[in-house]
Amino acid sequence: MTGSLSPENIVEVTRMLDLTGVFANGTLGGVLARSRRLDLFGFLVIGIVSGLGGGILRDTLLQHGTPVALTDYSYLAVATAGTLLAFVADLSRHTSGWTFNLLDALAISVWAIAGAQKTLSVGLGWLPAVLLGTITAVGGGAIRDLLLAHTPPSSAVPPCTRPSPCW
Repeated sequence: MTGSLSPENIVEVTRMLDLTGVFANGTLGGVLARSRRLDLFGFLVIGIVSGLGGGILRDTLLQHGTPVALTDYSYLAVATAGTLLAFVADLSRHTSGWTFNLLDALAISVWAIAGAQKTLSVGLGWLPAVLLGTITAVGGGAIRDLLLAHTPPSSAVPPCTRPSPCW
């Protein structure tokens, strides 16, 4: 059982989680690009930024070498594959809000784990791991939403309907 928890295995599992998030968020970026009726170039920009943005932010903040998405070409290939899937197959027809949210939750969860693990692996403590796990998880989607001038709907806070200011 000790062999399954070796540092090499942890690094490979972290990489697979990272790539899973890259594919999922590349696909989500493609779905949003279709909703904006972007061309292939627009799809690729939005999907790749969505898929790689959080990890590049994390690796830049860690200052532990060049961001992995710029040195390991499989990251770019996986982000492009997810984006092209959304370009070729109109996933917006087959994805409800529930499916979109599930795919988004998958990307966020695997990136939070991968970001925290990478932070711990460079010798930082649990608090930086939580912070950089969060940045990894939401960074690409935040950059994507900024590029699209998209404000995600908030179902957690009901709109204020009182005539006086809502504080």
